[in-house]
Amino acid sequence: MPDDAATFRMLISQFTDFLTVAIHTVLYERNIYPQTSFLSARKYNFAVRQSRHPKVCEWINDAVAAVETELLKGNVERVAVVVYNKGLKPTERFLFDVSRFPPVSFTDVDTPLERKDSGGKIVPILPLIDIEEQFRATMSKLANCGTVLKPAPVGGTFTVAIELKGDGQAPISHPQPWMPVEPILDKDTANMSQKRAHPIRAVAAGDLIFESWIEEAREAD
Repeated sequence: MPDDAATFRMLISQFTDFLTVAIHTVLYERNIYPQTSFLSARKYNFAVRQSRHPKVCEWINDAVAAVETELLKGNVERVAVVVYNKGLKPTERFLFDVSRFPPVSFTDVDTPLERKDSGGKIVPILPLIDIEEQFRATMSKLANCGTVLKPAPVGGTFTVAIELKGDGQAPISHPQPWMPVEPILDKDTANMSQKRAHPIRAVAAGDLIFESWIEEAREAD
């Protein structure tokens, strides 16, 4: 399909595809599961790792599908992959700020998008070559996150979370894929009040624009 027929759903699909690879990469690099349980693969013309455990893959796919649903509604400010130590205290948050995704009504997610430059010329909404190049550079940063972070917590675990926009509607359904948390009671925020940030990369490819970084707790006891 030509780029000038790109839709918001296609834009979100590009991001969630990237998010899936990013989650597998975090799990591998932070030793959440034994590294021997990961396969070597290639994505964005870059060497990546993928868990080969069916239950892990199923959980990730379900989590990303739930994220995608909220992204299509325009509810999401940030997506976070949170790493916990064995005491269930958050030690790291891999954050993806998607607040600059274009505002599109849910009824128009499959309507072709169009954008023009200052001269009135139609410009690509999703320049696929540029997207692959920028995703490749971002994955390279993620794959080397261990060089800037403390050693990964032994016996750690993880989850995927979303931060809603100010006017975002909480995702309520049955069965409930999300556990709602009031901001003031958010234990992740409280436990990481003393943190340091490590930039990953800003992606800007057409209308696919987001920033990513890591927040690391100063004391990961």
